Formats: sequence, C-alpha cells, structure tokens
Amino acid sequence: MIGNITLGAASAIVAPPVFSEVEYLVIAGGGSGGSGGGGVGGGGGGAGGYREATLTGLTTSTNYTVTVGAGGAAITASTTSGNNGNNSVFSSITSTAGGGGGGNTFVGKNGGSGGGGGSTDSAGGTGTSGQGNNGGTGSTGSGQPYRGGGGGGASAVGATGLASGNGGAGTASSITGSSVTRAGGGGGGGNTAGGTGGTGGGGGGGTGAGSAGTAGTVNTGGGGGGNCGNSPTTTGAGGSGLVVLKYRYATITIGGGLTGSTTSAGGYNITTITAGTGNVSFA
Repeated sequence: MIGNITLGAASAIVAPPVFSEVEYLVIAGGGSGGSGGGGVGGGGGGAGGYREATLTGLTTSTNYTVTVGAGGAAITASTTSGNNGNNSVFSSITSTAGGGGGGNTFVGKNGGSGGGGGSTDSAGGTGTSGQGNNGGTGSTGSGQPYRGGGGGGASAVGATGLASGNGGAGTASSITGSSVTRAGGGGGGGNTAGGTGGTGGGGGGGTGAGSAGTAGTVNTGGGGGGNCGNSPTTTGAGGSGLVVLKYRYATITIGGGLTGSTTSAGGYNITTITAGTGNVSFA
C-alpha cells in the first residue's frame, strides 16, 4: 500500500528591493553682503535656496547632473550691492542662488533668500517660495543706527536695520545622521553695531565706519555680512552650497568635476558633494 503524501503550500517568491528613490538636500550658494559708504552699512546677503525632500522614479545606469553653487564674490568698492550666489542642482531639482545685499542706497537682490536692503531705508530682496525668505529693510535717519537689513534665511526673514539687522535663521537637517543647521542669512553692516549672521552659516555685518563684513560659512549656503563703508572695506562673501544624497539598494559613482564622499549608516548610503559640477550614477 502506498501512503498518502501531503505537499506543503508553495512559498511566495519575494522580489528583492530595487533602487528607485533618493532623499536629497540641495542648498545653493549664498549671496555676498552689500557695501556701504560714508560710515553707513550695506545689507546682509541672502542665504542660498534650501530644498529637502525625496525624488522618486530614479533608475540605475543613468547619469544625473549635480552642481554645487559657489557663493557670491565679496565686494570691495563702496556703495555697491553684493553679488548673488550660484544655483545648486540635483537632477530635476534646482535651488536658487541667494540674493546679494543692497549697497547703502540700493534694495537687496532677490534670490533663494533675499538680500537685506541698504541702510538708506532700502527694501530687502524677495525670497523664493519654498526655498527661503525675504531680506530685511535697512534703516537711516535721526536716532537710527544707519544699518543695513539682514539677509533672509531658510526658516526666517532677515531683521530690519532698525530692529537689529540680524540675518534670518537657517534650517536644521539630520540627513547626514546628525542635526546640522544651514542656510542662515548675513547680518547688515551698521555704524554703531552690525547685525549678527543667522544661525546656519550666515556671516556677521561690520560694526563702525571702515569695518568689513564676515563671509558665510563654506558648504552651508550662508549669506555674507554687509560692511560699514568707507572704501576699500570688503563685504563678506557668500558661503558655497551643498548637495547631500541618501539612498538604499545601490552604490554611487561620483563623476569627474565633482568633489564628494560616501558614508553608510542605518542601512543607507549617504553621499555628500561639496564642490563642482558633473554627473553621478547608481548601480
């Protein structure tokens, strides 16, 4: 007699996970501070545009463009507005350059975050929605501090020159595994007291006639501080931007023209790109 044979249920076949998305942090270069003249201050530079989210629909063996925007160059001439920074890019994501601070008679420039206005009651520049904030208005006149407005930061507007001239605060991210605040606005330069740089790499404004502004911190997109002219006092340059990519189920190739490194934590690869322009691909 042949006994019965019982077959177990077939095991479900589970497909291995497939690479398709990347968490990103893309920060543009910050604007440089504006230059005052005759003992009055220039506006602080605006922070570079700040974008953090997840990009889906990615595939392996495809080149994706990456650019890390440089900060705006410092100003050495008096009564001159600061320079905008440069855009940063990952694939279809572009963060807008920070706006330069206004020279003492000029409005702040528009950007990812707007530059602060010059100290003759000039308006701050406009920030880009979803990326940053407006710069503050400068101040002048009897009993006022002849101070430029603060540059906008990723999470706050720049203060008016009358209030403090401080740069707007940046935004904290833990994409690299620890919390780091970036994209603070630059402080406006002032005759009696310059504004402080916003948390997250913003440079401080110069204090007193002939004082220089401080540069924004490298790889934060921080705005540079405005000076308090007389020429040839220098304003603060904008801080360069940054691109961070966090992903699973793939390795990355960083192409020529880019400076970067990759670490691993919690099952993710984290690639930090600090300079250049070029392509990355995943495998």
